[in-house]
Formats: sequence, structure tokens, C-alpha cells
Amino acid sequence: MTALPERISRPVRSRRMRGRSLGVEEELLLVDADTLVPTPASPRALAAAAKHRRPSVGRGRIEIEHELKREQIEVVGPPVRDRATLAAGILAGRRAADRAARAAGARAVPLATAPQNCRTHLVEDPRYDRMRERFPRTIEEQLTCGFHVHVGIESDREGVAVLDRIRSWLPLLLAMSANSPFWQGDDSSFASYRYQMWGRWPTAGPYDVFGTPEEYRAEVHALLDAGVCLDIGMIYFDARLSAHAPTVEVRIADVCLRPEDAATVAILVRALVERSIADADAGLPAPRVQTGMLRLASWRASRFGVGEQLLHPLTLELLPAADALAALLDHVDPGFVDEAERRATRAGVAEILRRGSGAVQQRRAAASGGLANVVADALATGLDA
Repeated sequence: MTALPERISRPVRSRRMRGRSLGVEEELLLVDADTLVPTPASPRALAAAAKHRRPSVGRGRIEIEHELKREQIEVVGPPVRDRATLAAGILAGRRAADRAARAAGARAVPLATAPQNCRTHLVEDPRYDRMRERFPRTIEEQLTCGFHVHVGIESDREGVAVLDRIRSWLPLLLAMSANSPFWQGDDSSFASYRYQMWGRWPTAGPYDVFGTPEEYRAEVHALLDAGVCLDIGMIYFDARLSAHAPTVEVRIADVCLRPEDAATVAILVRALVERSIADADAGLPAPRVQTGMLRLASWRASRFGVGEQLLHPLTLELLPAADALAALLDHVDPGFVDEAERRATRAGVAEILRRGSGAVQQRRAAASGGLANVVADALATGLDA
């Protein structure tokens, strides 16, 4: 049986429903500063970033790293506790990545797919080379930018309890974040076409209820022993236990167009985690929603964003998006840190419903100025807040 790497086992100090650590990772698209077409600038951008002091957020510093393709870059924020610091860190990270990109003749833009037709270039890395050998067409066509949220947990047992209880709510986070309507020069008809492209990886998407850490590890072992995935890093569930830190990692969302939307989604993830742990502590069982139905819920979220009906996470009833998100807010309400966080998050969800997700704004920009205008508008919206 394939051996799993040891996870970092440093404890997270107990907070019991208040202020767990929260960190985010944003993948950004790199485009030529003049043409606004994707460009393979990450090696030069990272070299430029290394010459400058990393921006600090709270008690930590922002990291800027490479991703799968040279046409993208990743911003990794440090763990934080409050929404204001989180939001400030997201904006600071985007600006730091864009500053590094400018030094390479590029810009860093929060788009989850590239609007224009482009050729992509794999980052030089032995692991990526092995992935290309195993999945040649998938990796050739892959250029997607996601938003990953890490929330601190005290143990794998606590983490699996969370995974089992948040799974049916995750499609609503995808709907709110949807920011990838265009693909290779065409309108895909989806609000999040990134989710469709990402779903081509063999382990991507919804997962079954695990029950215990032992069952989670057995599932991961079985997937690795099947000889398809190269390593544990290719376990691409919509949410998973991090292999390198004591966190639950929620991976379903597109990178958001607006930094304030990213903060809203991240706070909702933490509130979901808090509510799930409280339910587990109270002995409440995880909802037994079938994984097949979660695939349909995620498909609707990917297709329509918040502009159409979505499935209620528990009853699976088709509802207007506003009603489905109201159910989410009611569910996580006990998990907010304080009243200020509750009000800000409810206002953030209401604003997304009012104006739509990033996909709506992208289509509006395309209608008024073409695909280059989509990128220009995203730069102004996503970095100048």
C-alpha cells in the first residue's frame, strides 16, 4: 500500500467556535501588460518578487509562488483571525503579485480562466513533467485559477467531521465565486467553466461521507494504489485535509473577481467549519446527501452562478439562488465570530446577489468592449478596490 506523507501535527489551540485560523491562496492569471493576452511570465515575475520584502499581514507575510503554468502565479496569505485583516491581505497579495508581474512586462489579474485564445507553457518541474506524461491533453489545456481556503482544525478526527458536514453546502460557494464564463475566445455558457475544466482530473469534485479519519485515509490509499494519481497532491476533492498543515482545505471556488467577494466566501467557509464542529460535538450525524446529487448541485452552480435556481443543500429542492443562500446564512449563523462579522458577511452575500458574481461583470465588459476589455475591467475591479 502506498505510504502517505506525515502531516504536520502541531496543535491548534482550542477556540471552541471562536476565531479559528483562516488562510487563503489565490491563483492569478498573468497577461501581457500591453496586449492583455496570457503570457508565460511567472519565472521573471517570481525573480522580481524575490528582490522585494514580502508584504506583511497580521503576524505573517504573504508568499508569491509558481503554479502549474507559467501564465499564472499564486499568492499565499498567512493565517489570520478577523475579516478586516483577511480582506486587507487579499488586496495586498494581489497588488504584490501585480507589482512583480509589472517588472516582467505583465499584469496579474483575478480571472479564473483566460478569456482569449492562448498557448500555455508548463512550469519546469519534474512532478509536472510526470503529470504531463500521465495526462497529456488535460495538462496541455489546463489554465484555471482557483481560490483555496484553509481553516485550522485540532485533529484529523475533527477535520473529517467537518468534511462530512460541509460537503452539501460547497456548491453554493462555487455559485458565489463563479468568475470564468469565457474559454479560449468563446463564451462557454457557464458561469464557472473553470469548474468544468478542473473536473477532468480523475479525483476532482464531490466526495462521499468518510465517517472517520481511518476511512478517509483508506479512501486516499485506495485512490493512490489504483495507479492513476501520482501522489497525494493529486487528491483534488472539493475539500480535503491538507497534507502539509493542520487545516481543512476548501478548493471548490473560482478565484473571485472582487477581493471583498473572496473575503465573504472565506468567512463563510470558516463559519461552515465552526457549525460543523459544533454539530459533531453535539452528536448530530452528517447529512447523507448522495454524491451523485452533489455533482448535479455543483453543475447547476457552475452553469448559472447565482443567476438561476440552485439546489437546497439538504432538501435538494430547487430554489431561487437568494433562498438557497439564505439557507446557507441561517445554517452558519452560530459560526460567526461576532455580530460585526455576521453583518458584514450577510451584506457581502446580498451584494453578490444584487450584482451577480464575476461572470456577470465579465460578460458585461465583453459586451461593451470585447475580450480585452474583460481583462482591463478585471484589473481595475480586482486590484484597485
